[in-house]
Amino acid sequence: MNIEQIEAQREAILDQLRQIRTLYRGSINEQFFLVPSKSKNQAVRRGPYFVLSRREGAKTISRRLNTAEDLDQARQDVAAHKRFVALCRRYEELTERLGQMERQGDDGKKNGGDRRGQRPGGASAPRDGGAK
Repeated sequence: MNIEQIEAQREAILDQLRQIRTLYRGSINEQFFLVPSKSKNQAVRRGPYFVLSRREGAKTISRRLNTAEDLDQARQDVAAHKRFVALCRRYEELTERLGQMERQGDDGKKNGGDRRGQRPGGASAPRDGGAK
């Protein structure tokens, strides 16, 4: 991959990031409750109730999702956050690679190659070990 290809991929990632309009860092959890039954002597399980949660420092912030629309939007927002994080990681990898290539003055070719048997300055070492 050369510098131009990396820059094109970085631009494509930025375009994808611009398209993300909403996101939510967190997860959706299901809650169930045991409720005493009037007709039976044992509790009845009620649920699932969906809760959108995330950590903020040492606290967990949670919000009950009361409607199907709330649940659907929360699922989209959580998925958008995962996509956002993946795109950011890929952008980071490409930028790191771009920096390495630019520092090496590389235009996409590998530097270093196989240098076994070469002396400083690029001269080849004799194959017979230098004996005559």
